[in-house]
Amino acid sequence: MCNKFVGSWKLVSSENFDDYMKELGVGLATRKLGSLARPKVIISMKGDVVTIRTESAFKNTEITFKLGQEFEETTADNRKTKECIMKGVTCRRVYERM
Repeated sequence: MCNKFVGSWKLVSSENFDDYMKELGVGLATRKLGSLARPKVIISMKGDVVTIRTESAFKNTEITFKLGQEFEETTADNRKTKECIMKGVTCRRVYERM
């Protein structure tokens, strides 16, 4: 099933992303930059290892993880996280295949 997501994707819409970042504790200036970004996301797989690369004018990031295993992610504002539960804030970002 994950192979359906392999490829390049571009952001076409974003709802509540500022509220989502605010709940994460992201500062105002970074939230404003983040809200303006229209990232390209490249998803690749090798066996059960997934790599997600996000490219934007703001910052490029990359995470690699093995399916079914917890992993640590460094966010675009350099925080380390393992999970993200956002107290009822729903962020919806829609991407389409490039």
